[in-house]
Amino acid sequence: MLKIKQISDAYDMKVYTDSGDYFGEVEESILTMNKISGWRIRATKNSFLTRVLGGAKGVIVPHQFVKAIGDIVIISKSAIPSYEEKEEKE
Repeated sequence: MLKIKQISDAYDMKVYTDSGDYFGEVEESILTMNKISGWRIRATKNSFLTRVLGGAKGVIVPHQFVKAIGDIVIISKSAIPSYEEKEEKE
């Protein structure tokens, strides 16, 4: 059965990539014509965003890259263009 939740329930949820990397926390949802078009993700301490972006406060992830929302949010690693470049350097 489909469970209906409020968008505000997703705020401050932890965000992980589909490969298991901690990405950040949901800060805000972006609505366009009564549909979710994206999510603003806040870079937090020890998150993948902090390591990649340095001083930036966060990113906007388009909603089509969100794979699941439950107790956590799971996004596709293809949402991050520099993700593959970072893996190759290590």
